[in-house]
Amino acid sequence: MLGKIFNRFGGYTIIVLRIALGAIFIAHGGQKLFGLWGGPSLSGFTQSMENLGLPFPGVMALVAGCAEFFGGLMVLLGFYARWGALFILGVMAVAVYTIHWKNGFFLQNQGYEYNLAIVAMCISILFASSGRWSIKHD
Repeated sequence: MLGKIFNRFGGYTIIVLRIALGAIFIAHGGQKLFGLWGGPSLSGFTQSMENLGLPFPGVMALVAGCAEFFGGLMVLLGFYARWGALFILGVMAVAVYTIHWKNGFFLQNQGYEYNLAIVAMCISILFASSGRWSIKHD
């Protein structure tokens, strides 16, 4: 009986994941690109990239901010959601490699716990695609 109930909504459940992931990264990208919600804006984010010692910090900041903002928008709308999830996954991989891995697992120590949850969400969208409520099924 539970199988029938859960299977009935199978094509729609991915929308919950898409809304959460999309909203998170539209917000994060908006902070980095436009200074929304108290964010650093592109100049401040570029400075952060420079402080990390990353090559081409201005380019890296622009690419990461766009990947977050537009990747989040793509995921939220279901418009090439797999590509949007892949963009976000790339940003998370760089963040874990450059910042979080050395701090261990837990978020309280700036570890990769949050990033791991985001990676799992992205992988779910890569496997499931955008679902029925989307602009474009991919």
